[in-house]
Amino acid sequence: MATIAVIAPGAMGSAIAARLHGNGARILTALAGRSAATVARARDAGMEGVDEEALVEADLILSIVPPAQATSLALRLSPMLAAAGRKPVYVDCNALNVVTKRGVAAVIGQAGAPFIDAAIIGAPPKPNVKGPRFYVSGDDLAASVALRELGLDVRPVEGGVGAASALKMSYAGINKGLTALAAVMVLAAGRAGAGEALHAELAESEPELLARFSRVLPDMVPKAYRWVAEMDEIASFLEEDEGGRRMFEGAGRVYDRLAADSDGDGDEIGRLRAFAAAAERP
Repeated sequence: MATIAVIAPGAMGSAIAARLHGNGARILTALAGRSAATVARARDAGMEGVDEEALVEADLILSIVPPAQATSLALRLSPMLAAAGRKPVYVDCNALNVVTKRGVAAVIGQAGAPFIDAAIIGAPPKPNVKGPRFYVSGDDLAASVALRELGLDVRPVEGGVGAASALKMSYAGINKGLTALAAVMVLAAGRAGAGEALHAELAESEPELLARFSRVLPDMVPKAYRWVAEMDEIASFLEEDEGGRRMFEGAGRVYDRLAADSDGDGDEIGRLRAFAAAAERP
């Protein structure tokens, strides 16, 4: 039986853990300091709470944390990995720019553990659904075969550490960047009194975009706070392209504002939801 540590038991991590556990793996995680809801979610996914030192006894460690925590997690686990007699394969699945991901790889490499760059594209796994896609790159991807046999849709990417992350940054930039653009322009049209006219024009000339916006704008609201750091990572990925970098720095500020609005009076969120609801009507 493969033993896999999944850090942490958030929405994505716990869903991946459930998929792996359902296919026969033993799943470890760290639950110290986590909320009762998180502990319950982890147990429902078949995850066993252990001390952080015990995580390095796994065959693989999957790091699935907010982007801002990826480097600190690697630094925290590094001494434990260095002291381990049998090194687990460290799989960093976080939405990081290439430079940051290679920095994490260097930390893990100094501890003597193998490293795989991974990028998750798609929603958390659901029963009887193949996704999400689990792209991997690195010098040795043999360990990723075990993940495929345990039910993940693993897809190798050529190019070494950083290639999978570059794919994630590019895809997320298009996907979530378009959502930020839609939110900004829908709100601008509404402020200027042209919201209904924008809706009508999209319905006539871009019905597929309108249908997309009706779906993604409400779906974005509870996730906006998580997307701030991801936009900042994409901006760093575009460091050599000043215009592109500034575009995604702006997208990060948009999501930051919308996340704060969803916790307050929700005026902008309400307008986005109203636009999406109108788009769903004939």
